[in-house]
Amino acid sequence: MTEQVSAESRLYELTPTTQGPLYPPSEAVDRDGNFVVVGWITRDAGDGSVRREWGSAIVDAGTPVPEFGGVEPYTIVRELGAELSAEDGATVLHTLPLPLPANNYPIVFAPDQVPEAAQVRRPSYAFHETPIPDLRYEDGRRLTQPVTLGDWLRARGTVRVGVSADGRDGEFSFEFSGLIPESLYTVMSLRQRDLDPAAPTRPGPLGVPNVFVTDQDGHATYRASLPNAFPAPDSPGANRIVSVVVLWQSYQQNYGGAIGQFGLGGDIHAQLKIPVPGFEEFTTRA
Repeated sequence: MTEQVSAESRLYELTPTTQGPLYPPSEAVDRDGNFVVVGWITRDAGDGSVRREWGSAIVDAGTPVPEFGGVEPYTIVRELGAELSAEDGATVLHTLPLPLPANNYPIVFAPDQVPEAAQVRRPSYAFHETPIPDLRYEDGRRLTQPVTLGDWLRARGTVRVGVSADGRDGEFSFEFSGLIPESLYTVMSLRQRDLDPAAPTRPGPLGVPNVFVTDQDGHATYRASLPNAFPAPDSPGANRIVSVVVLWQSYQQNYGGAIGQFGLGGDIHAQLKIPVPGFEEFTTRA
C-alpha cells in the first residue's frame, strides 16, 4: 500500500542530545551520578534572570530544582565545549537512578502499568549493564560494550513531516544513522500542552506500535501516521504535536501506549530531537 501524502511537506534535521525537558537536566549520567548534558544549559544572566543556551556540560547531581515550570541556573561541574576531548568522549553513559534525581515533572508516564512510579527504587546502571527483565546469558544480549558520550553523539536523523491527502492525519517519515547498533528505540510525540505548568498532558508515542530496531550499523527507518496531529490552534481542546524525540530503550522493552514506565532517563533516553517547537505550517482536521 502506498501512503498518499500532500505535496506540502518539510524535511527536518534532528539534533543529537542527552536531554528531554530541562529537569532532570539530562537523561544520562556519568559514573559519579552527575548529569551529562548536551542540550539547553541554564545560566545566571547576571541581572537576576536565567538564560538558556544550547551547549554541553557536566551538571552536578545536586543542582537546584525549581517548581515545575520554573527555571534555575544549573550547577555546572565543568564545561564540555563544542568539540569533545578524548577523555570526555570516552565518558560511559548510565541510566538515572530511581526515584529520578533533579526531577520536577509531575506526570506518570505509564499510569496503567506503574501508577506508583515515584515509589520505585533502583540504582543507576551503565547502559550496557541494565538488568533486562528475564534475560539469561544464553539468550544473547546484543549490547555488551559500554556506550560512551562520543558514541551517543554520532547519531543523525531526519524526519519528513506532512499531512495526508485527505487532510486528516499528520504523516512522519524518519531516517536514522549512527544510533546504537541492533538496539530498541521509540519515538515520542511532544504536544503543546505536555509541558504546560498549569495542566500538563502525558507525552505519548508517535504511533503504536511505537518501536524500531536498528541494524548492525546503527541505521533504521520509522514512519507513523497520527489522527488530527495538527488541529487548528484555536480549536477546542487543541493539543498539537510540536516536536518529536527519538528515545533509546535501555531495558529493551516496549510499553504499549506509554513511551516508558519511568521516563526521563530512568528507562528511556533522548538521543535525537527537534530542540524548539515547530510544525506551525501544518493543519489537520478531525
